[in-house]
Amino acid sequence: MIAIVDYKAGNLTSVARALNHLGFTCQITSEMRTIQEADRIVFPGVGSAGQAMKDLRKTSLDKAIRDFYESGKPFLGICLGAQIILEVSEEHHTTCLGLIPGKVQRFPVPLRSPTGETLKVPHMGWNRVTVKRPHPLLRNVHPESEFYFVHSFFPAPRDAHATIGTTDYGLTFPTVLGTRNLVAVQFHPEKSGVPGLTVLKNFCSWDGR
Repeated sequence: MIAIVDYKAGNLTSVARALNHLGFTCQITSEMRTIQEADRIVFPGVGSAGQAMKDLRKTSLDKAIRDFYESGKPFLGICLGAQIILEVSEEHHTTCLGLIPGKVQRFPVPLRSPTGETLKVPHMGWNRVTVKRPHPLLRNVHPESEFYFVHSFFPAPRDAHATIGTTDYGLTFPTVLGTRNLVAVQFHPEKSGVPGLTVLKNFCSWDGR
C-alpha cells in the first residue's frame, strides 16, 4: 500500500486519483502507524514551508517521515515535499526535515531570461527537465517531455550528486533529486499528463535502490 502523507499541505486527492488511475492502491493518511507500515510513501504539498513544518511537528509526522526514510523503503516528495526534505528554507527562514543536506532558495527578483526578458515569479506552467544522471524514476520519459510547475522557491542540495535533473527558468536549478531510497520532484507529476504518470508509475515499481 502507498501512503500519501496528509499534513494539511493540499493537493492530495489529485495525487491519489493519479495513482488509482495507474492501478495502485493508496491511502491519504496522517496516522503514524499507517505511514510506518506502508510499502512506500508519497510526500506531496503546496503552500508555505513554515506552515507545513509547523503542522508536521504538531502531529509528530516529522518523526514518522524521518523514520520512514531510515527504513529504506521508497519515498517520493512532490513540489513542497521536494523542498522541506532539505535542511532549511529561505521561505520564513524555516528549519526543515534535513533528509538531504542543502537549502531551499527563492528565485531572484527580477528574474530575467537569457535575452533579458523579465520572467514572472512564481514559475508557473510547462517546462522541461534535463537529466543529469540516470535514475529509474525517469525511465521511458522522453527528453522533450514537459512537466507542470508552480513554485517561487527551489531546492538546492549541497551535494551535486543528489541532483538527478535540472530545469532552466532564468537560471538552472535542480528539479529532480535523489539519494538512497528518496526521490523528489519540484514539478507536479499528477498534473503533467503522460510524462507525469510515467514518473509516478516508475516510482511505484522502484525498489528504492
